[in-house]
Amino acid sequence: MDSVLVIGGGRFIGRHTVTEFRDAGYDVTMLTRGRRQNPFTNAEVAHIEGDRRERETLETARKRVDPDVVVDCVAYFPEDVRVATDVFADVGAYVYISSGAAYGAERTPKREGETPLAGCTAEQATTDSAETYGPRKAEGDREVFAAAEDGVQAMSVRPTVVYGPYDYTERFAYWVDRVAEYDRVVVPSDGLSLWQMAYVEDVASALRLVAERGTAGEAYNVGDEHAPTLREWVDLLARVHETDVETIGVGERELRAAGLAPDDFPIYRDSPHLLSTAKLRNLGWSSTPHETALAVTVAEHLENDRTGREFGPDRDTEAALIDRLTE
Repeated sequence: MDSVLVIGGGRFIGRHTVTEFRDAGYDVTMLTRGRRQNPFTNAEVAHIEGDRRERETLETARKRVDPDVVVDCVAYFPEDVRVATDVFADVGAYVYISSGAAYGAERTPKREGETPLAGCTAEQATTDSAETYGPRKAEGDREVFAAAEDGVQAMSVRPTVVYGPYDYTERFAYWVDRVAEYDRVVVPSDGLSLWQMAYVEDVASALRLVAERGTAGEAYNVGDEHAPTLREWVDLLARVHETDVETIGVGERELRAAGLAPDDFPIYRDSPHLLSTAKLRNLGWSSTPHETALAVTVAEHLENDRTGREFGPDRDTEAALIDRLTE
């Protein structure tokens, strides 16, 4: 049985990755700081506690697990990737979770090896902020490519915004909650915002396929093969909730009069963000139909207390805007 070490496996993408590899027959060990409840308390998933930013922790994990595969879910700084690809230089596959945010040019779609990556200054490489996230992920990609040139079986997977069960970011939860609770919902820019999403289980399967079939030094985009607009997401959620929802498309001027801006709403983007997934599909990957993915997502949403309300306009402001536009 092949062994896999998942660095960071207890929250969201990592949690689903652990399940994906375990269900595929791998001997799975997860490495976390132990600050959150471990969702895998059975003997099927081993656990090492430690800080992945400390080289000694990674070396201890390598000695204890001797992994065939390493999936790095929490490499947020280029130095993390540089150290990990050195410590795990001899593994069969090292897979780094990058991001669609690593791209530095607005192209539709964004393609691996064609669309330029974001630059990253020395200061950005060590600064933990939302503004430096994309540059740091891009520099992590470059560390992967450099390691591959030195013979490491290192690869990168670039998801777009990820949704699904256990999503602690609550960005998508905002819309799940709105559709569940109200029959009229505001969508900015007439609901035409296009920001491709990626179902978390599909990201996990992509990580496994890249580990098994990917090529060292390559990056692979992952995102739903169909990219609905924001208005279409609301309609899809309404069907899953088995309810009727009227979407009120609102332009920037009307939003401004209510003290709002389009980017006050989660999952809004003023330019399309679409990743080509052809390269990943060539490995045998495909995405889950939205109806299936959303049914699972909504079911888990109804069992937790994540509403995402703090990440978007408050309902009173939204309701007042709806009343003004529909009176």
